[in-house]
Amino acid sequence: MNATLQIHNPWTGQALTTIPADDAASVAAKAAAARAAQPAWAALPMAERLACITRFRAAVVAQLEDLATTMTRETGKPITLSRNELNGLLPRLDFFLEQAEGAVRDEHVFDGGGMHEQIGHVPLGVVANISAWNYPWFVGCNVIVPALLTGNAVLYKPSEHAALTGGAITRLLHEAGVPAGVMQCLVGGGEVGAALVAQRIDGLFFTGSHATGQRIAMALAPRLVKVQLELGGKDPMYVRADVDVKAAAESLADGAMYNTGQGCCSVERIYVHEAVHDAFVAHFVATVRAMKAGDPMDASTYLGAVTREPQLRVLEAQVADAVAKGATLACGGHRTAGPGWGFEPTVLSGCDHSMEVMREESFGPIVGIQKVASDDEAVERMNDTRYGLTAGVYTKDEAAARALLARVNAGTVYWNCCDRVSPRLPWSGVGDSGIGLTLSTHGIQTFTRPKAWHLRQA
Repeated sequence: MNATLQIHNPWTGQALTTIPADDAASVAAKAAAARAAQPAWAALPMAERLACITRFRAAVVAQLEDLATTMTRETGKPITLSRNELNGLLPRLDFFLEQAEGAVRDEHVFDGGGMHEQIGHVPLGVVANISAWNYPWFVGCNVIVPALLTGNAVLYKPSEHAALTGGAITRLLHEAGVPAGVMQCLVGGGEVGAALVAQRIDGLFFTGSHATGQRIAMALAPRLVKVQLELGGKDPMYVRADVDVKAAAESLADGAMYNTGQGCCSVERIYVHEAVHDAFVAHFVATVRAMKAGDPMDASTYLGAVTREPQLRVLEAQVADAVAKGATLACGGHRTAGPGWGFEPTVLSGCDHSMEVMREESFGPIVGIQKVASDDEAVERMNDTRYGLTAGVYTKDEAAARALLARVNAGTVYWNCCDRVSPRLPWSGVGDSGIGLTLSTHGIQTFTRPKAWHLRQA
């Protein structure tokens, strides 16, 4: 392990530190160690695994401020939002702790004629997790914690843009009692991810881009390894004519700009009924203009840095494309002044589906708004995408919202809310948003395989 990884601060653009990284040999060694350690971990009573995660939760609470600071410095996420993520992690951990045992309890489904039938839930074995940088605690623990609780060993590769946070997650789990062989952290970029995919693994759980997810699926298909892919979206919202326009605008502006727009379920395109379109745009732009951008370590900052410098060029290209095709740049549209990787909160109105901003994932503080004449047109536009992660409707009419959302192709739908995830509900996608799911009791069971038992008394 002579390789290294340099960590940068997106706000300043400067190097923070350099840490040891993995190579193909160390990845193989860690995979072998995980394979050797997993059976003993699976053989432990569930109560002992639950106790480890309970101690892990306590450590997160005790070290929350230091953990938040680390995340802010390496991702550019505002410190208040980093604290929010860590505090928001706690009820997710509570859900896993409360539900894991019941989710994988043997199911006794038939007893009669001398025959007993039951379903067991067996750990997959060695689970690989290639995780994301935008919500490193949420996304990582959605996989790591239920995988460990159900008796799997985990080979965890955090994003190279959140490697310090990934190391902290691993350290706290080890200190909580999870054996080093059972929970392994792999540090590095794409070459380390490729080395991980090449190992003997029993499941691969990936969060990231569609292109990378597709390559992973193709690499693992000949080996018939279980693959789950969360691949982002182009999340649409529809504002009907009967809304409280100001309230809807404020809610959707937060959904579009929270975490500097770097969320899988961030609002990326908005369709507004023509009857309220102009008023909505005015309130939306006013809300966005009032958002404070600046130093992520300042507790009053709402908009921080874009974590990946190359994404700035994507945002600039989407703005230029939209304006060239007739959109109005209502605010923003440029990089911010300074040495780091900031981008102004950007609103484009007068958009249509010839524009990239309405079709391709932005993953930044930018949103396109399009006027529509009817509910049917809104649904048609919302479904005109290769993605299907989340979608929502703002209206005072619950029946109308339910009817519209039933017609939308998305794994998660919202009525009068957006950019929301619950541990009690499955997180899944349609189309290029991916395959498989996390969260909910289904997201606990996904780290196991069902085993059918046919038992006849002799």
